[in-house]
Amino acid sequence: MKKGHILLVEDNEGDILLTTEAFEHSTHVAQLSVVRNGKDAIDFLVKQGRFTHVTEPDFILLDINIPKKNGHEVLRFIKNSERLKHIPVVMFTTSSTPKDIHLAYENYVNCYITKPVDVKSFQKAVNQIESYWLSLVQLSPNHYA
Repeated sequence: MKKGHILLVEDNEGDILLTTEAFEHSTHVAQLSVVRNGKDAIDFLVKQGRFTHVTEPDFILLDINIPKKNGHEVLRFIKNSERLKHIPVVMFTTSSTPKDIHLAYENYVNCYITKPVDVKSFQKAVNQIESYWLSLVQLSPNHYA
């Protein structure tokens, strides 16, 4: 079984900790990379600045409300890039507004999940995301070439 690489784009330290803890005992996750703003997310994906030697993630967990470039801007960048658009993006955010949901799907997000507020439900959601994207789904082989 191939183990995956996840890019978490999140600025909330509590959510980073909860997500990291949920992946700690995973049999599917080999690597979790964390960036805390939209500019760093883009730099990571195009391998520039301090991210020149990173590996491409298998999928991205992206928050909307992040500094420098918001999640919608990062999503738009990814899905407009021939080199990156095959990477699944899961919008994992506190926003449940119809406007944010519509805009995410308009920009080709692969799925939109509102973060649960209690710890147990949050970790369960992260585990289900992991299981779906790294165990059930066949990911694009484009980034293995």
